[in-house]
Amino acid sequence: MPASTTTVGAAVLARLAAQAEVLAALDPAVRADEPDSVHRMRVACRRLRSALQTYGRLFAGSRTRELARELKWLGAVLGQARDREVLGRRLLSGARDLPPECRPEELAERLARWSQEEYERVRPEVLLAIDSPRRRALAVALNGLLADPPLRGRAARPALAELARVAAREQRRTAARVRAAQAAEPGPDQDTTLHEARKAAKRARYAAETAEPVAGRPARRYADRMKAVQELLGEHQDAVVAAAALHGLATGASAVPPGPAAEGDGESVRAEAFGYGVLYAGQLAAGAVAREGLPAVWARAAEHHLADFG
Repeated sequence: MPASTTTVGAAVLARLAAQAEVLAALDPAVRADEPDSVHRMRVACRRLRSALQTYGRLFAGSRTRELARELKWLGAVLGQARDREVLGRRLLSGARDLPPECRPEELAERLARWSQEEYERVRPEVLLAIDSPRRRALAVALNGLLADPPLRGRAARPALAELARVAAREQRRTAARVRAAQAAEPGPDQDTTLHEARKAAKRARYAAETAEPVAGRPARRYADRMKAVQELLGEHQDAVVAAAALHGLATGASAVPPGPAAEGDGESVRAEAFGYGVLYAGQLAAGAVAREGLPAVWARAAEHHLADFG
């Protein structure tokens, strides 16, 4: 895609077409419950939605807003299953590393059952969504947009300068959210602002991915740096979610059916409660490490100012 002749509209449509192809190809894999298929479809939804929102001014009418809304719906349904996969893996990994006094194998076995039951509880919703008229209508609408895009005049502008301008805007948005998160009081408010900063970094990363076929290595380097911010803050968010789940499990808010060896075994019950406490403390520590690492990771992402990608 020659940078000197490509328009911003063509670059954005290429991004949308590539992700639409990924999304369509994953339907059979999700139905078959292939490993990582739900995650890959969710990411495709997010990339499509991000492009439609980030570059929405290139399109006339309301079609892009309607598509973004439907992609948010599908991504949310997929997210229920994906989030349970991620949480289950995280808790199981921690449980297996517990000291002997926590009876790690017993606790891991119980958490594995709980995780599987949670996943199986939401999976029917994923299958219903994949095979629903709403999902088919989304595909038709997306293909229609690509076949006859309602581009405004500004879509004919040279791609490189426009893509660089958008990337710089997303960098500023992320910087504002990172500053807000660092200024927030520790606790739920800071957790929320850090999650918002993560979403901004992800959107900035996706903007750079859209620019990469035109801008090449500078855009790829920018995307990599925003990915590092996103992943660090993703680790923080995963720790927050895991800590909340462990609190629910320890207090009985989220029931885990006892195994045969635990029924009537007071020592096992105490070991389980202790294990949940140790895991909970571990998640708090993981969150703290992520927060402490943010200034350095963000400084690296912020040092590359994008007047252009040249």
